[in-house]
Amino acid sequence: MREVVILSGKGGTGKTSLTGAFAHLASNKVICDLDVDAPDLHLLLRPTHIREEEFESGYEAEIVPEKCTGCGLCASMCRYDAIRPNGNGFAVDPLRCEGCKVCVAFCPEEAVEFRLKRCGNRYVSLTRFGPMVHAQLFPGEPNSGRLVMVLKMTARELAEQNGSELVLCDGAPGIGCPVISSLSGANLAVAVTEPTPSGRHDLERVAELCEHFKIRFAVIINKYDLNPQEVDGIENFCRKKGYPVVAKLPHDRIVTEAMVKGLVVTELPETGFGVAVRNAWVKIKDLANRAR
Repeated sequence: MREVVILSGKGGTGKTSLTGAFAHLASNKVICDLDVDAPDLHLLLRPTHIREEEFESGYEAEIVPEKCTGCGLCASMCRYDAIRPNGNGFAVDPLRCEGCKVCVAFCPEEAVEFRLKRCGNRYVSLTRFGPMVHAQLFPGEPNSGRLVMVLKMTARELAEQNGSELVLCDGAPGIGCPVISSLSGANLAVAVTEPTPSGRHDLERVAELCEHFKIRFAVIINKYDLNPQEVDGIENFCRKKGYPVVAKLPHDRIVTEAMVKGLVVTELPETGFGVAVRNAWVKIKDLANRAR
């Protein structure tokens, strides 16, 4: 079984649109959306949930009103200002609570409970391109790196059960914890970048991360026709590092047209852009096979 992760050093490069197209072109695979903070692959693939589970991680305090005497000790000790007066007693603001447990430890009436925190939901779904594993963190919730690992484990188990040869992952943007978790156990990382100074800078950062974890790395330059000078800089960087550039994709309205229709670009009538995406997938498959 191979695992390919589509990455980008920043958001908005076209990573998810290309992942959706690759999901259409790939066979015998499990699709996995690892961008749990702001997932949007489901907008293109329109999954039908067959399994839904709550994702719990970390703890948060909750004051039991019947036990609270309103002494205010918890409020005075909370350095995050998460405990506020509430009628005759006090209540915890869950958006401010950091789960430090000081209120639990020092409450003289033992009126503060410390409960597992529900941070979001995770799903196993069916799409027109095959099974999909994905999730949604609630706004502002932490532990996205842990949720990514849970999703990857679920996707691998599902792939083994189905006899799938590929796990295709839409990774999170950037180089933070969710990206590091996305790369764990991957055979190949493919970074989508744009020919801008910030795009090249972010590409270099994510390439350095993949190099650190010894993961084979390839590059797609999207909207290459917008800035030839920056394209030259990206290609020179890739040439020096030995990173294959598997595609240079033009700026094309077909991408927006596909999004508006809730489709991926390779489902529309064939254009030069679609042909380039198909050729890119052939090269990605070959690189992934060689990286086993």
